[in-house]
Amino acid sequence: MDEPDTAAILPGDVLTSADDEESTNDSSGDKAHIEEADVPTTRTVRPPFTCPLPVSVEPVMFLSMFSLALQAPLATQYLWDRISEDLGYNGSKTSECSNSSVPPDPLEKEVETLTAHWNLYISLGGFSVGLLVVPLLGSWSDLAGRRPVLILPNLGLALQAVVYLVVMYLKLPVVYFLVGRLLSGLSGDFNAILAGCFSYVADTSNRQSRTFRVAVLEACLGLSGMLASIIGGQWRRAQGYINPFWLVLATNLASALYAYLFVRESVTPDPSARLLTSRHYKAVWHLLSTGGSSSEEGRRFHRCKLWLYTLCFFLVVTVHFGSRDLYVLYELSSPLCWGSALIGYGSAAQHLAYLTSLLGLKIMQRCLADSWVALVGLASNIMGLVVFSVADTTQLMFTGYGLCFLFITVTPVLRSKLSKLVDPSEQGALFACVACVESLCFLVGSGVFNSLYPATLHFMRGFPFLFAAIILLIPAGIIGTLQCLDQRRDRRHSTAS
Repeated sequence: MDEPDTAAILPGDVLTSADDEESTNDSSGDKAHIEEADVPTTRTVRPPFTCPLPVSVEPVMFLSMFSLALQAPLATQYLWDRISEDLGYNGSKTSECSNSSVPPDPLEKEVETLTAHWNLYISLGGFSVGLLVVPLLGSWSDLAGRRPVLILPNLGLALQAVVYLVVMYLKLPVVYFLVGRLLSGLSGDFNAILAGCFSYVADTSNRQSRTFRVAVLEACLGLSGMLASIIGGQWRRAQGYINPFWLVLATNLASALYAYLFVRESVTPDPSARLLTSRHYKAVWHLLSTGGSSSEEGRRFHRCKLWLYTLCFFLVVTVHFGSRDLYVLYELSSPLCWGSALIGYGSAAQHLAYLTSLLGLKIMQRCLADSWVALVGLASNIMGLVVFSVADTTQLMFTGYGLCFLFITVTPVLRSKLSKLVDPSEQGALFACVACVESLCFLVGSGVFNSLYPATLHFMRGFPFLFAAIILLIPAGIIGTLQCLDQRRDRRHSTAS
């Protein structure tokens, strides 16, 4: 992590304003801090303890993602097993499973369809509630501070884990999984944690290093997801579902406790700030309708860029989360017929791309503009999805995972570009909007892909992955076009000057 970023993450008792910081830099001649002049900084609120490590919200992101990555594939497998048990389907994999000449078992298709539908209902229930709550929490954090938005959603996720444990202990109907997701959605769910963490990074980073700082946070997602996937698959095979979900509960509580004890507040809390008010929705809408007030370009073009980058973000994240819901189902069924261990390794390979993308981003930034880095990431993602669509062997499936080794470079570039399009004082409203879009991505991705998968089983099992690859061509065209327009404008300005 760059030294200016470390200083930004661990400021002193008082973070001076941008103007004060600039004047101090002029007297000291410190170039690293001069770069920080555009960073919005305010007085910080001390947590009960000070973390001695050069980190801020990274552990919150790591722990929260660990719990999510541990429970998501296990919940899908639990649904599969419970539905198989209710329908009388023997889920054990036989030699016929890998024999393509044997006609598929109609009971297996029914289990696949019901599992996909229940995944859809649970996802729609949780994220439709979160779609209303996340903008409130994100915009409210501009006034009340970032720490509450890091603590409350973790407590909601812990409550969801408690509900899941009760369902497993008492063998309750799987509809109670939906109750747990609704409770988590009311607290903001994981998307609120994302909004809080990325807003915190925007508060404490400069424009030059923001893309890499965002990528570091996303690498925390990958590292924790990879670790959870390896542990989850092996642990479930050895001890079942209940013990891993106890770890999910403990991890969410630990994340909330860390945020309370160690994370410094990056904005000055307003004691009179209210959560339940339409002001927060209006702040988000004002940002999108005006395009931000700090534009150096024409306001119309500035607003157009904000909307187009938001559309790119929506399409990319929708594909990410929509296709991610299908990996476990695709791997459980024939002709792959993976067990829990292989599913865990596959999920780990998918999350390893977060780290390879971080390394690739750092290397490519030395010679390429951020937009071209994003296009390389999109090409990596498209190639991997095409391979997934025709994968009928374990080797081919892991080849697809290998081709996706740069697919995460797209989202940090888009987050950073959106952040740079608005004033420092508008970062909270921006990431509230981004969190809202991300909730909508979960909603649309789960709805489209979980519906598309059972509908296309009869003619092409991997069609949803091919559909996802085609969708990604749209953001690739938008990002490339905007970058060419920016380069043309820069050449025109340099010629005129």
